[in-house]
Amino acid sequence: MNIVNQNSPELAHVAHLIKDIPVAMLTHVQADGTLASRPMSPIEMDAQGAIWFFVDVHAEQAEHLRVLNLSFSDSGQGTYVSLSGTGEIDIGVGRARIQHLWTPLARPWFPDGPDSESLALLKFVPESADYWDAPNSRMARAFGVIASVISGTPIAIG
Repeated sequence: MNIVNQNSPELAHVAHLIKDIPVAMLTHVQADGTLASRPMSPIEMDAQGAIWFFVDVHAEQAEHLRVLNLSFSDSGQGTYVSLSGTGEIDIGVGRARIQHLWTPLARPWFPDGPDSESLALLKFVPESADYWDAPNSRMARAFGVIASVISGTPIAIG
């Protein structure tokens, strides 16, 4: 996954934890309220902390993107990251962005390459993060901090 320089120390730490983990589990709430998960390969984490994936635009349903969880696991390093947030299919970014992010590793799912008609980008926007970093024997939470950084609004302290 390509990691762009992050706009905050909190996002930079999350980026450091997940940068070498090639697959994440993306979990959404189905119409009947049950959870469904599937493995996804992140392509990029942008400067605002959004994580981008290639998806089939015909397979994604907007109602499944309202509440998402993205989990990264590296048992060898003792690193576990759980990001909660929302997603959106970003068709409007155009083919130039898809070309820029394209990797031959996506070809089995999109045989026509970056010109596949069904190819779109999923933008996952994290709102909170939980991570366990075993070498440091700690668990940390960054609930409002990430949402505040991304939205540009102050954290409500109460």
